[in-house]
Amino acid sequence: MDRDTTVERLRSQVCEFRDPRDWLRYDTPRSLAISISVEAAELLEHFQWRTDEQMREVLKDNFRKNEISDELADVIIFCLGFSDVLGIDISEAIAQKLRKTGEKYPVTEAKLPA
Repeated sequence: MDRDTTVERLRSQVCEFRDPRDWLRYDTPRSLAISISVEAAELLEHFQWRTDEQMREVLKDNFRKNEISDELADVIIFCLGFSDVLGIDISEAIAQKLRKTGEKYPVTEAKLPA
């Protein structure tokens, strides 16, 4: 699905879910920023106190991987709602940020030794 679904389509799906429930009235920039942080913390809980090696094992379990997928989806859903409320074009924002970061960390200077 990722190859065929645009950011705009995802944002539309979030709005089509949110709007009939009249949740837009609660979607202030502040509440959405808080929700993004809360959902990101819930995602982090799956990794807390585990090493990378332990997480590789955890991720072999489809049930656990689906739980992590749900938390990631929550973060992205709130990010899409946030961008909708603020009128931020996500593709443009990412392109600009990568450009700025590329200038700050050129490949020749930022590449870590093997």
